[in-house]
Amino acid sequence: MSVDLRPAPAAGRRATGPAGDRRSPFRSRLSRLDVKFSPYLFISPFYVVFLVFGAFPLGYTVWVSLHDWELASGLRDFVGLQNYRELLVDADFWNSVVNTIGIFVISTVPQLLIALFVANLLNRRLRGSTLFRIGIILPLVTSTAAVAIVFTQLFAADYGMVNWLLGLVGIDDIAWQADRGWSWIAIASMVDWRWTGYNALIYLAAMQAIPKDLYEAAAIDGASRLRQFWSITIPMLRPTIIFTVIISTIGGLQLFTEPVLFGGGRMEGGPVHQYQTVSMYMFDNAFRNDDYGYGAAVAWMLFVLIIVFSLLNFLFIRRTGGTK
Repeated sequence: MSVDLRPAPAAGRRATGPAGDRRSPFRSRLSRLDVKFSPYLFISPFYVVFLVFGAFPLGYTVWVSLHDWELASGLRDFVGLQNYRELLVDADFWNSVVNTIGIFVISTVPQLLIALFVANLLNRRLRGSTLFRIGIILPLVTSTAAVAIVFTQLFAADYGMVNWLLGLVGIDDIAWQADRGWSWIAIASMVDWRWTGYNALIYLAAMQAIPKDLYEAAAIDGASRLRQFWSITIPMLRPTIIFTVIISTIGGLQLFTEPVLFGGGRMEGGPVHQYQTVSMYMFDNAFRNDDYGYGAAVAWMLFVLIIVFSLLNFLFIRRTGGTK
């Protein structure tokens, strides 16, 4: 005769085992749906916002660009690709493209080189390093309008400080706003002053992630600081450098605020449009000339221009080994 010595389950507790873990079919189905669709619900706010404020405006701009569209008169005539055909032979448009690319090159190349140099200095042991690191991003929190007003005064032809300093070394006054090349340099200086610290901070964060063992091994082998910079820092920063190049390309081709405020709020970009960018040309046609169809076509040509430069950056990444 056998006796069951196992303790009896406590009162009010469900028995364990397969029978005790059963859930209703509804709860099981709800649990499976939760596991399957919860990730999509978590990321859905971004896509909803993008569809409302990104995809829809893009599609609507295409529709507007196919019309002779005026707000004042209510004109809505469908013209197909006529706006694009006119745009391709528009000398003012291509002038704005040249201005945009010129200012972009003059501002971006020195900006990234200086940012890399500043980040390398801040990556060393310095007294008050935190203060210097905060100081390099102060231009970024400064109002763009305030920056443009100050630089406009600095580059004034008759009473600007820059011309005054040049006069001290015997150089004649420069008409910064009247000459195309000098106006590009003046605008590029605004962009560089504002964004160099931002890129330097990104480079600094990437430099601090580089293992110190690499520098210690190089120092033991007798490598100088310059050799370490070119052989260790630059290769390890390659993905970060590519990122800053792409971001600077997108921002540089959309340049608008600095040249507008440099010209006193006018969209012409000077008497002969010597520093009118594509964004300014788009705004000028759409809002001042009430030709929204043509302005929308300019916007899409700017979009294509950004895509082309982004593809060139992608080819650059593959060529330098940034991606496989």
